[in-house]
Amino acid sequence: MSSLAPLYEPQSGVLTVQYAPDEQTVLTENPPRFTWIPAQLEHDRYVLQMSRSAAFAEEETETVEPIPYNLYTPDRPLKPGTYYWRYALLTDDEAGRTAWSRVRRFTVPEGLPETPLPSPGSRYAQASAAHPRLWLQASELPDFRRRIKEDPSYCGWETFYERSVQPWIGRELIAEPQPYPDHKRVAGLWRNMYLDCQEALYAIRHLAVAGVVLEDKALIGRAKQWLLHVAGWNPEGTTSRDYNDEASFRVAGALAWGYDWLYDALSETERELVRGSLLKRTGLVAYHVMERSKIHHVPLDSHAVRSLSSVMVPCSIALLGEEPKAQEWLDYTLEYYANLYTPWGGADGGWAEGPMYWTTGMAFVTEAFNLLKNYTGIDFYRRPFFTKTGDFPLYCFSPDTLRASFGDQSTLGDPVSLKTAFNIRQFAGVTGNGLYQWYFERVKEIDTDSETKFYNYGWWDFRFDEMMYRHDYPAIEPVPPTEASIEPVKWFRDVGWVAFHENMADPERHILLLTKSSKYGSVSHSHGDQNGFLLHAYGEPLAIESGHYVAFGSTMHRNWRRQTRSTNNILVDGLGQYAGTDKVLAMEASGIVEAAEQRDGYGYSRCNATAAYRHHVPYLKRYVRELYFFGKSFVVVVDLIDLERPGRVEWLFQTLYEMKLSGQAFQVQGRKADMDGRFVYCSSGELELTQHNEFTDVDPAEYEGLPVHWHLKAATKEARSHRLVTLLVPVKHGEPKYVSYFLDDQDQGVHLYFTENGVTRKVEVPKAY
Repeated sequence: MSSLAPLYEPQSGVLTVQYAPDEQTVLTENPPRFTWIPAQLEHDRYVLQMSRSAAFAEEETETVEPIPYNLYTPDRPLKPGTYYWRYALLTDDEAGRTAWSRVRRFTVPEGLPETPLPSPGSRYAQASAAHPRLWLQASELPDFRRRIKEDPSYCGWETFYERSVQPWIGRELIAEPQPYPDHKRVAGLWRNMYLDCQEALYAIRHLAVAGVVLEDKALIGRAKQWLLHVAGWNPEGTTSRDYNDEASFRVAGALAWGYDWLYDALSETERELVRGSLLKRTGLVAYHVMERSKIHHVPLDSHAVRSLSSVMVPCSIALLGEEPKAQEWLDYTLEYYANLYTPWGGADGGWAEGPMYWTTGMAFVTEAFNLLKNYTGIDFYRRPFFTKTGDFPLYCFSPDTLRASFGDQSTLGDPVSLKTAFNIRQFAGVTGNGLYQWYFERVKEIDTDSETKFYNYGWWDFRFDEMMYRHDYPAIEPVPPTEASIEPVKWFRDVGWVAFHENMADPERHILLLTKSSKYGSVSHSHGDQNGFLLHAYGEPLAIESGHYVAFGSTMHRNWRRQTRSTNNILVDGLGQYAGTDKVLAMEASGIVEAAEQRDGYGYSRCNATAAYRHHVPYLKRYVRELYFFGKSFVVVVDLIDLERPGRVEWLFQTLYEMKLSGQAFQVQGRKADMDGRFVYCSSGELELTQHNEFTDVDPAEYEGLPVHWHLKAATKEARSHRLVTLLVPVKHGEPKYVSYFLDDQDQGVHLYFTENGVTRKVEVPKAY
């Protein structure tokens, strides 16, 4: 090859993939995952070299080509040691490639989980050409039929048949959804459209599976009627990806399951009709994912990432071997799962968008993983994220809590979703973790009436989920959490969330204190709530993120829920963190957890949200919040704010109830517990306390008939530097507690001493300047 100028490497941004691995990369699995910024946006193909030699000596170097995208996962683990890597852009000219990129070095330690991705030439070696392929394989059908005949309750079949199959036998075919008035999206109609499509999915999938398993011609015939009816809907009409993506995902999934399970019952003409619609619909989704959104370059498109699981996996499996594009789409999806998934978390198992979007994401990705594992033998559950991610709902969305988590939540105000529990049980089956099974059992006891709510009925069928899980995974014994098995301070470093717990297993005595300061800022379904906190104690939500879930993009969502003023946080001169629609600014409006640990007798965290305010408050030099979870029963909040010019700070607190205000104190009186709050120190003098129950700048029609919430504002005097110390004491009804305090004002700072039950704890606060 000819001598070439050095390869130009575009600069990484906050939204793009990064160059990895390098000297700073801490590897969590073997082999490492290689990523780089595309050298050009269209028609890019690459060659990559890995070597034990910095000079890339031929005998120590492996060359891989062609690589179709800017990511690569080797098909075998690497031996521990130091490596070097580089890449180049393949070209069609005589040179064959551009110059090499800069050389990056990385080290593979011993003992990492081994998670290679089979090469394209071997990854479908065990995949059968027979149908069905989705969930049960054709070779498994005879045994499943035999077991059902012997015991109709096997794997929950009887319940599935009665409640998820029979209702669709006589149900009138659902009409193709009509367009929005003037083609302008209306939230209510958007939801009705995707609910109709979800019902079509239920009808096709459940009738087809039941008909084939039971070899029932009448059921198969009814399933075909539904399938051919939906296959006749316009792929570029009201259920297309660009018109209503949620509707399109459901229709594509319905066609995939119908085509796969009814394959032998369809005539060639009928197959061509269904296959053509399925191919078109999958292609439109794939085009958005791979060419328009380019999640291999900018991975933070929530719906595009989810459509890998809900569309590209089942549809590509159904079409594999029959349509050339199917393998291209499936290869892309496997490469993404092996490398970039998930863009919302890391090895600790966190999910930056919050537990409800963890629920949605995991519901579809675990179904996709199960389909892939059954059909190809590829097991993505071995990746570190999936061995740990059950911890995220366990610690940050505990079974007995209400309103005690951050981010967008369609279930806001309701008990923890049963689907969240189904998800965590999946990870119990994968890992054998009895804590996860305990979570499932607890939520199943609590959430007994949510099946028909839109955020369940319009998304999944628990009876079908139950049947698949019980067939594929072993029963796990539940293990209740104990002081020995639960971390009192759980830090999800990957997403910047910290959870403090006491008595998790006992809902009447459980205390959860949750805080966050995340590198993801307010991007996607996250909010402008860096350094915020939430408190749930003794069965009562005491400190909440206020507001209601109306719809994404509603005035409640845009002007209240996403904004800092809806959280337990601070405003500076009435201004909060950036939470607008510019994704770059939203990602830059970030925070960081600087410390989180269990100390002698108390939990501690220190979070820095300075960057989150930079857009609106450029004169903010520093905002650090410390939390002390003392004596496992009360909380001290220390806020350190430094400005380049004098300004006022407003300390915000959100709760369900009107508070009692008295001097520097405020009290929440709940149904099961109360909370006594007091500002024990403010460097600029006494604060001015006020409260209101309005959702400012929200259309009142959006929350008509819904409960109001109460918002405390404690305003400082103007100063360049502020130090605030707040004492929060949750009190179980019938068990009053008393925390006394005094302060010692010294030259270098203020020492505060808090005493409960004869035990005194000390908090040091640096002087304001």
